[in-house]
Parts: sequence; C-alpha cells; structure tokens
Amino acid sequence: MSDEALPQVAAGEIERLDLARLGTMLRERRGSLSLRQAAAEASVSFSTFSRVESGSQPDLTSFMLLCAWLGVPPSDFFAPIAPREQSSIEAAISHLSSDPRLAPDAAGKIADMLRTMYDALAQNIVGQPMVACHLRAAGVLRPGVPERLNTMLSTMNSELERLVDSGRL
Repeated sequence: MSDEALPQVAAGEIERLDLARLGTMLRERRGSLSLRQAAAEASVSFSTFSRVESGSQPDLTSFMLLCAWLGVPPSDFFAPIAPREQSSIEAAISHLSSDPRLAPDAAGKIADMLRTMYDALAQNIVGQPMVACHLRAAGVLRPGVPERLNTMLSTMNSELERLVDSGRL
C-alpha cells in the first residue's frame, strides 16, 4: 500500500500513517549511530530501516519493531484526516457497487434508480422525536415494558432538549 492510500476506519473516519514523522523520529533516535547499528538495535534489516527513515511505508512487523525501538505506541503515527459522513443511500449504493455478481453498468443502473426513488420519497423529518429505539426483544418482554421504556426515553429526551435550549448542556 502506498503512503497515499487512505484506509477506511469503521466509524467513517479516514486515517493516514504519518510516515514523515516516523522517519524524523528514527533519524533523531539514531543520532550518531550508523544505519546498520540502528537497524540491528531495532531488529529490522538495514534496507528496511533506510527506506522507512527516507519516508517509505514499512510492513506491519517492521513498523511494530521500529515503534518498540522508538518507545512510542504505533497509534502515535496515525493522524485523522477528516471524518467522512456517508448517507444511508450512498452506503447502500456502495454495497451494490462492490457486489461481484453485478456488472458495473448494472450496478450503475440500480444506483441511479435508487437515487431517483430516494429523492422522490425521502422526506425531511421535522418535529419528529429525536429518540428512536428498536427493541429486538419487544415480543418477549413483559406486557407494558415497551410502553414504559418509551415513556422513560421520551422524558429523558425532553429534559435533554430543555437543558440544551437553556444553554446548560
């Protein structure tokens, strides 16, 4: 994977490995040591150490060994770029596009149809309660529990809205 590759994170946030920072920290830590001495101390090959110090992306094992040698957690080198919001329609279209059973032109036609239908049918929800809860087990709960839970959640939501409106939250 090149250093321009941007892996997707589950939450929709895109992160990038900060290779320049890794290279800088390796040079600083190496100090007056030769590349070969530093590589031996870090338990990586001379060529790997040299490439990473110059800004190339290491393999996972080398990355972990170099982080251990630097004494920093690997997460220190991941910088969030920007959260990416994806609408539900775009998520559905993304799944369709990646379906190996669909030819690209077929997936495109389905995507166009879905966008058209969504735009025609989707409504702006104004004045709808902010609290929504799906109870998978509602059918097995004791009678009255879903209603009481709904009342409790609605009351909590109203109180939170009141606190937000008053500026206290």
